[in-house]
Amino acid sequence: MNQPNQPSLARAWSVPLAGMGINLALGVLYTWSVFAAALIDQLHWTKTQSQFPYTLACVMFALFMVPAGRMVDKFGPRLVATIGGILAGAGMIISGVTQSLAGITIGFGLIVGAALGFGYGAPTPAAVKWFQPHKKGLIAGLVVAGFGLASVYTAPMTKYFLANYGISKTFIYEGIIFLAVIVILAQVLAFPPPGYVPYGGPPPATRAATAASSKHDFSPREMLATPQFYLLWLMFCFAASAGLLVIGHLAKIAQIQGGINWGFVFVAVLAVANAGGRVLAGWLSDRLGRTNTMLLVFAIQAANMLLFASYKSAATLFIGSVLTGIAYGANLSLFPSATYDYFGLKNAGINYGLVFTAWGAGALIGPIIAGRAADLTGGYNASYLISAALLVVAAILSFVTKPPTKPVSDGQAVKV
Repeated sequence: MNQPNQPSLARAWSVPLAGMGINLALGVLYTWSVFAAALIDQLHWTKTQSQFPYTLACVMFALFMVPAGRMVDKFGPRLVATIGGILAGAGMIISGVTQSLAGITIGFGLIVGAALGFGYGAPTPAAVKWFQPHKKGLIAGLVVAGFGLASVYTAPMTKYFLANYGISKTFIYEGIIFLAVIVILAQVLAFPPPGYVPYGGPPPATRAATAASSKHDFSPREMLATPQFYLLWLMFCFAASAGLLVIGHLAKIAQIQGGINWGFVFVAVLAVANAGGRVLAGWLSDRLGRTNTMLLVFAIQAANMLLFASYKSAATLFIGSVLTGIAYGANLSLFPSATYDYFGLKNAGINYGLVFTAWGAGALIGPIIAGRAADLTGGYNASYLISAALLVVAAILSFVTKPPTKPVSDGQAVKV
């Protein structure tokens, strides 16, 4: 039975579902390899040049998660997501109007990248507050699943627009669509009211749930003083770089390694796995614990990257795309959930924004190294080996990453 003035369960679920919808629009980032192939083939960009807008967008995405997170904590998620929608539409339209390396780098890389930080940073901190702490992994996974799933429709849509209307109109049409969708859904986002009792029932009797229900609300300064922040940051950076490498180049990888010119299909396949990995890892980590699940994910992706050079048929590229999507997507629900577990929900927006800068650093490592390797050697083999090594390091770090201690006034430390 609802408490007095207690919003309904339907209202609670409307927040993560709206967040998922916003991320379904913002996930155009993961369709970049389809744009990149067109820019290489039609406008004669080099493979390295084709990664400039994508990499800048990733960096801006990560950087703007920090001010976006602070704004979410201060002003609420609705305003921040609305700003994201306006910027996303403007950036795509500018890219289409200019249709040049500089214009697309500014429009998509700079402006859409900033839009991603605002739009992506708003829904998850809001959504998890509507549900009990032991549901954080699942709820965060559902919200961010939209971002991963987006390529299921944006990849074939982009391919169709490119074939029928050209690069310029593709950017413009998609900009108009995404602006409308994000701004409308942003109006659903909100924090629960004071006195609200989160839905989700009592926690199960598992070690992961017990840990998730015990927390101290760290300020950003307190969080930055813990070794756990830097361990999470390094693991996130190394793990994200591998997935971003494949996502940014998959259409071209299929063309070079398998002679396949319909690589957009693998982009869509990876997107489904990406979304599924986010939900699966969120659910699994609520039961096994965050770092145990991270270790499993890092090991799977390290093995996959070691094998990626041998993927030369449609069947093996399909398998590689699925494994990449699952492992990469898992990171996008594991790390926000771990951040909220370790550092609390009061400053969830800015704290995860700071952790998320690791994802931006990963974007500088994976896609650019892969682009240089392909331009210099004609293939991606060297970059696969580098990614596998970084994932092994991430797996090792997961063994030493434990919940932080919380500062107390008498100078002692209490385990969270």
